[in-house]
Amino acid sequence: MARIFGTDGVRGRANVDVTAELALDLSVAAAHVLVEGRPDTGVRPRALVARDPRASGEFLGAAVTAGLASAGMDVFDAGVLPTPGLAHLVATRDDVDLGVMLSASHNPMPDNGIKFFDRFGHKLADDVEDAIAELAGKPWQRPVGAGVGRVRRDHGAARAYAEHCVASLPGTMPLEGVRVVVDCAHGAASEAGPLALRAAGATVHVIGAEPDGLNINDGIGSTHLAPLQAAVVAHGADLGVAFDGDADRCLAVDHTGAVVDGDQILAVLALALREAGRLHEDTVVATVMSNLGLRLALEGEGIRLVTTAVGDRYVLEAMRQNGWSLGGEQSGHVVLPRWNTTGDGLLTALQLAHRVATTGRSLADLAGVVTRLPQVLVNVPGVDRSRVGSDLSVGVAVAEAEAELGRSGRVLLRASGTEPLVRVMVEAPDLPSAQRHADAIAAVVARELALV
Repeated sequence: MARIFGTDGVRGRANVDVTAELALDLSVAAAHVLVEGRPDTGVRPRALVARDPRASGEFLGAAVTAGLASAGMDVFDAGVLPTPGLAHLVATRDDVDLGVMLSASHNPMPDNGIKFFDRFGHKLADDVEDAIAELAGKPWQRPVGAGVGRVRRDHGAARAYAEHCVASLPGTMPLEGVRVVVDCAHGAASEAGPLALRAAGATVHVIGAEPDGLNINDGIGSTHLAPLQAAVVAHGADLGVAFDGDADRCLAVDHTGAVVDGDQILAVLALALREAGRLHEDTVVATVMSNLGLRLALEGEGIRLVTTAVGDRYVLEAMRQNGWSLGGEQSGHVVLPRWNTTGDGLLTALQLAHRVATTGRSLADLAGVVTRLPQVLVNVPGVDRSRVGSDLSVGVAVAEAEAELGRSGRVLLRASGTEPLVRVMVEAPDLPSAQRHADAIAAVVARELALV
């Protein structure tokens, strides 16, 4: 049986893959699994539920709330709120036992998803998700009368989260004099994003903050940076920041309109944290997909880079196990555990703008510490992905490319988790070299691993 949960909760086409019935069943199961063993305090267990502005979030949120309340949990409905806002509030409020977020992040509007957070504000481990999936839809003892949960609206969640993010910066009006364009992707940060940046003292121009339930991520936000680039140049801003639909990631644009990706943001924040004495063990965590330029830049500054499998959950796992203080992905998921338990786009934007404010340097100058190497990705379909790490001919092709590239390049082969596909990624000092090596390795993969 295929897993219901993917790498980031349950996600798919709303009302087709992610249905009201599924949302209700999973919520009932989560209410049982996540509060199992909870000390009897005499107070009913409580959940905090939030969503991004997708139209489908309205009926899915109602189904989640119904499932939790029917299982005997009181529910606080936070309405539209960024995913990191939910994670923070669950982790810091002593009256909340679990959190549920309805969002498909950067996916287009027809999709939606369900993410569960434990009482510490962390995404769930695979075994906990499996336990919820196993229990979903099975018979259970239903409370009646006064035993059913109550539902209340939490009107102050977005403001409380914005205030927390601003409090991560020192002093009053710490961004005074900084001109920022913020692109909210018509998503969950449309209220909290501009609110926080203005409260921190920045001069803010806002785009993509008119959600209507249908326009989330539609040609705007962190997956479509052209509108932000144009707005930054048009308004003469110092920088621009773009969130995705649920604002757990942030990408940036410098004053010239050039994109500053997650790798560059990690480098800028790593140097800031080290200067402040808060970069634990002088270590940064990223995934294997981060550009080699990040590793070279950090090594040049005496900072170690630890890499994990692709996915912010693996970055988080490594950070939690070792107490490291900064991690993230090239896509803009940046984790700062001093202030939150998950990737936080708004927190990242504030910290990045603060670095510009305190150094007096442009974002272009700060981000220039990373020289991104040209990267080529070739997808090879119709192959046996299970043999990618064991085939001798493929191994020889990779070794030959690595020997020629030395420390000036990198080769990475990744098997798709869902289809007969192998991804060949090569970084090199120049684009023609990267393309040549990627094509050569892809040809060997296609020949040697072809499905018969």
